[in-house]
Amino acid sequence: MTTTPSPLTSLRRAITLSETAPRAIASESASKANGNASHNTYLTLTATESLHRAEQLPKIFADAKNRPPLYGIPISIKDCFDLAGTTTSCGSRYYAQLNPRATKNSWVAQRLLEAGAIIPGKTHLHQLAYGITGENADYGNCVQPRDATLLTGGSSSGAAASVQEGSALAAIGTDTGGSVRVPAALCGLTGYRASLGVSRGEERWAGAFHLAPSFDTLGLLFRDLRDGPALAHAIYNIPTVPTPTQLRIGYVGDDFTHDCEPEVLTAFAAWKQHLTHHGSTLTPIDTAFWADSLEIFSTIQASEAAQIHRGRYQHFEPAIAERLTWGASITPTQLETLHRRLDIFRSQISSLFQQVDLLLVPCAPVNKLLAGKDQSHIRKAILRYTTPASLGGLPTVTLAGEAIGAPFGTGMQLIAAPMQDGALLAFAASLLNPPH
Repeated sequence: MTTTPSPLTSLRRAITLSETAPRAIASESASKANGNASHNTYLTLTATESLHRAEQLPKIFADAKNRPPLYGIPISIKDCFDLAGTTTSCGSRYYAQLNPRATKNSWVAQRLLEAGAIIPGKTHLHQLAYGITGENADYGNCVQPRDATLLTGGSSSGAAASVQEGSALAAIGTDTGGSVRVPAALCGLTGYRASLGVSRGEERWAGAFHLAPSFDTLGLLFRDLRDGPALAHAIYNIPTVPTPTQLRIGYVGDDFTHDCEPEVLTAFAAWKQHLTHHGSTLTPIDTAFWADSLEIFSTIQASEAAQIHRGRYQHFEPAIAERLTWGASITPTQLETLHRRLDIFRSQISSLFQQVDLLLVPCAPVNKLLAGKDQSHIRKAILRYTTPASLGGLPTVTLAGEAIGAPFGTGMQLIAAPMQDGALLAFAASLLNPPH
């Protein structure tokens, strides 16, 4: 619980009152960039361009009373989105050399600039955005700025690091199987994974690189739940709606969370209690049909990724090349069967949302990934928690454990029905206010 203004509110107010200026903000952002021990929060820094743009902002948006919502706010973007004048690496040195410099901005980058934001650079990611740990053989493993012994999680690894180190107030990420939710959870941040419907369409992926189009969504990482509605509205045009009340929230039972570490279970219990205090009714849900989710997700994902990167597998890390090779071997008949199973799964998810308004699920069974340790086993364990929302195309907010005094790194997924993004963000934002 807090009565202090949120980070976005505080910075906006300071700009309005002329207590700071965009150039000072851009300069401070640049001074904090790549502040982690691995010095790889960003794969491309744009400090010079950011300072120049910051100096120009008062002229670009001369009417002080009608400045756009992110005027002077530093927001990083994942290096799978084009930014004019830079090369998009997708976390791969092969693509960094192959891809030409972008001549125009991706849709996401252009939205940020039109909203007045400053873009400090393009952030680290797992190769091809195809991983969950934040490890990268080409650019080094991304460790947390606050603790060099811990990986950030991935694939939006640098996005999380940029917010944690303070070089960005918020970060643009992507989420296919958990790539926003997991780094947000492990780094003590808030994450927002947009509904698949919000992220669909050629326009929103213009100048961006897909991993698996059936599941790829856009997202955000930031510090404070209260900033979610304003950020999502400014960037993704998510409607700002009244806060829903007296919600029915379904939570996964012990049969699902059997592999959770004690810290995660402590946070899970704390969030259930917190939600009850905020007037929600909590009931356990039957997740037996989720047992199929990892197989359906991983196989379709591998097949789609294999098509995108066909003929180039040898240029990537062995584990990723192996997944791509497997993906290429999946037959049309197998895919047809999997898509039928996906349709059934989505129908079952719809039935679940007839009974409850939201779902509460841990983001991961662990609260930390130690740098330098073998993490090859963890991908499957984490994806069991994240892929149900991915298959359903569901909007999700990551609730940081620290927000209510629970152990660090113990983020929870608060999941809504498709296209209920505005209501989800509004409700999540209300959770930091004292209960009525």
